[in-house]
Amino acid sequence: MVNQESNAKMTNYRWVICSMLFFATMVNYLDRQVLSLTWKDFIAPEFHWTNNDYGTITALFSIFYAVCMLFAGRFVDWMDTKKGFHWAIGVWSIGAILHAFCGIATSGITAGTWFVGFEGAREAIAVVQNVGRVASVSVTLFIFARFVLALGEAGNFPAAIKATAEYFPKKDRAYATSIFNAGSTIGALAAPLSIPVIAKYYGWEMSFIIIGALGFIWMGFWQFIYNKPEKHSKVNKAELEYILSDSEVVQKTSEAKEKVPFLQCFKYSQTWAFAFGKFMTDGVWWFYLFWMPAYLSDVYGIKSSDSLGQWAIFVIYLIVMLSLYGGKLPTIIINKTGKNPYAARMQAMLIFAFFPLLALLAQPLGYISFWIPVVIIGIAGAAHQSWSANIFSTIGDMFPKKAIATITGIGGMAGGVGSFLINKGSGWLFDFTENSAMQLLGFKGIEVGYFIVFCVCAVAYLIGWVVMKALVPEYKPITDL
Repeated sequence: MVNQESNAKMTNYRWVICSMLFFATMVNYLDRQVLSLTWKDFIAPEFHWTNNDYGTITALFSIFYAVCMLFAGRFVDWMDTKKGFHWAIGVWSIGAILHAFCGIATSGITAGTWFVGFEGAREAIAVVQNVGRVASVSVTLFIFARFVLALGEAGNFPAAIKATAEYFPKKDRAYATSIFNAGSTIGALAAPLSIPVIAKYYGWEMSFIIIGALGFIWMGFWQFIYNKPEKHSKVNKAELEYILSDSEVVQKTSEAKEKVPFLQCFKYSQTWAFAFGKFMTDGVWWFYLFWMPAYLSDVYGIKSSDSLGQWAIFVIYLIVMLSLYGGKLPTIIINKTGKNPYAARMQAMLIFAFFPLLALLAQPLGYISFWIPVVIIGIAGAAHQSWSANIFSTIGDMFPKKAIATITGIGGMAGGVGSFLINKGSGWLFDFTENSAMQLLGFKGIEVGYFIVFCVCAVAYLIGWVVMKALVPEYKPITDL
């Protein structure tokens, strides 16, 4: 009987789990995109926001996310994958929906009208004379909603990376990661075609409610679909043997210890390499995610509520879909050269680090057509997602499975700090350049601000790669955690 099972055709249930991680990440990024696609054309006019106000909200979201990531990894390792993911997506879905009620709360605080609907809140806010108070109160309320969103969303990648390590051998993890990470791109593709339409016809509040509710649907499926591969009835012996095919000492000995000492993680150069790589590059992606709709509006006068603006954002993330193959490159390198997974991954990441340099040309060539920066940002985004799939997989190369979520959380915190700096800095810079007569290389006003930030985004990956390579020049797995 055992021999028959061993010789049976291998099941592929690991790809079902990968598809669930894909949909979770898609919902994750849909929830993040609602604000970026509604603030400039729908929310800012109502609450009198400036670029700096929006920059403050996105920057604090980044720092909340950073701090929460530090603990989310530990939380997922403690709760384990199934329960950890349940808590994460439940909390962030509540946070997403909370945004919708910020208008009613602002109306109550500034105009004394609490028990009104969304339309009634807008009417009450419109007659408030103290617009500064309206802006201040609404920004504070949105910051709170973003905090709840960040608290839950911080658990997505630690849980997803942990699930990937549980269901895939090392050689397949970058590819599996690139597939589920493509959910962020699909979410970003769906967002401009759906969110502005919902906001235009049903109000910006409903866009938060409808998109936020998707997370609760995912939770119902996850409850019945996920279990450990060694306990899952859908995983046969052949697939389980493939999943557990790695024979490195790091995987066989790591499970002997019960807990991963948190502070001990910081003594390894591998931890610092991963954290620095995330610090340098996460903010670039979040800048593109949060500011591209505003960029098209500020520089080219194309609104996210216009069909042209929706298609421009769609094209950006359609190009980003090329990153689906980014996780496959290390496998190709391994098969052709025989390099170990870490060396192959670092080689692939160096290749991907050169593509963002195209962002240096986004503004200079934008005078020809806005489609040129759209295509360039799409290519830079694809390079980021390919980089991201591989940098996440370096954790599994180096650390035992039980430490993966914790290390992911540490790197996520570093990435959040970098995102805070670039988002807050961008908001301040855009307001400064827009309200001044600043000129640089033929650019004027807010165009100068975008040119400066694009230059920073262009070189971030090469700097990150050089430091990572200096910290961990060769493959060296951790065996004493």
